[in-house]
Amino acid sequence: MHTKEEKLAAFGRLLDVQDRLRKECPWDRKQTFESLRPNTIEETFELADALMKNDKKGICKELGDVMEHVVFYSCLGNETNDFDIVDVCNAQSDKLMFRHDFIDWTGWTIANPNMVISPTGQVVYKDELQADKAVNTQTDSEKPSTATQVESTWEQRKQKEREGNTSVLSGVPHSLPSLIKAYRIQDKARNVGFDWEKKEDVWEKVTEELNELKAELAREDKENSTKELGDFLFSVINAARLYKLNPDNALEYTNQKFIYRFNYVEQRAKEMGKELKDMTLGEMDKLWDEAKETEQNINK
Repeated sequence: MHTKEEKLAAFGRLLDVQDRLRKECPWDRKQTFESLRPNTIEETFELADALMKNDKKGICKELGDVMEHVVFYSCLGNETNDFDIVDVCNAQSDKLMFRHDFIDWTGWTIANPNMVISPTGQVVYKDELQADKAVNTQTDSEKPSTATQVESTWEQRKQKEREGNTSVLSGVPHSLPSLIKAYRIQDKARNVGFDWEKKEDVWEKVTEELNELKAELAREDKENSTKELGDFLFSVINAARLYKLNPDNALEYTNQKFIYRFNYVEQRAKEMGKELKDMTLGEMDKLWDEAKETEQNINK
């Protein structure tokens, strides 16, 4: 692969290209933070799609598109004298070093003037160090050794950040898709100890929410049924999290599976000279079973 020098040169080239486009391209010249936002969301979802497909070439391409947006926003921030790419990179580096307090950062540099590296190697705020509140007394055995322990430490350090999140759940973006948001809410609560003692206990809650949903559906109360459906889905997502399954990935796998099978049914119907709307459910089910067989053969 490439050397660090080559990587820095490539990133510098991207900065130069974006600066020139901002000056000379009519489309780039007219863009604002607001106008770019929809494009950024689209590019992020395209990256997510490539990741789901494990399409390495696609991932590389979409990462470039997302990175270009980071550079573009930094260019806009520079024009208003609010921030530039240096500020973005330094702030991120400082944040990562601060949140990983179990790593010894002695000899490294900090960009934030309000932060320093303590004698024990932690990145801390100057006033905390002066008040002798930031001495790292962790022994090697106490330092996080698993991803779960690191996540817990991460959340605790986030709560100590200046101008950061003021509560455990405040860091969950309002605009996240609901399924992902539910998972993140539950995961953040877990990181501060709010979770089931035994993962098996969640199934009682899932059953309870399902029964409540059924009861409201039987009463044909649409408003309460909608609320109970939300509670049921939330409990299922909770179960997935406890069993270390990603519900968003799981649902997308099922989406893709359904699309493949339904497209197969539709294509086979056309080959038979039929329209789906004119076929019986039994006829479509037969083609659906064919689709499942072909799918299994492909995956062997």
